[in-house]
Amino acid sequence: MAQSNILPFNEFNVKQKIIESLSNVCTRAVLFSVKNEPKDATQIADELKLSLSTVYKTLSSLEDLALVEVYRFIFSSEGKKIKQYRSRIDRAEITLKETEPILHLYPNKKS
Repeated sequence: MAQSNILPFNEFNVKQKIIESLSNVCTRAVLFSVKNEPKDATQIADELKLSLSTVYKTLSSLEDLALVEVYRFIFSSEGKKIKQYRSRIDRAEITLKETEPILHLYPNKKS
């Protein structure tokens, strides 16, 4: 199987932050809730039964790590601009070779 990384990992620190983030069940739930279709924070919070503030913090962290992206902006009936997020990854694999973790991220091809 061909391996595909969507991010260059030149620094151990970035890779370690992604691995730590993916080890959190809440983070994984948020990330993969937007894998197949873009959603806004309120939709994610409702679907996962999480507080809106938790979802916003999680999305911010995932966005900083380039694991999610703002797919588009929509406007509410009140004219408020709302971000819809989408996962940039379809799946992640973490393996260990001796003491060094190896991270493979596979791009999300869904639009």
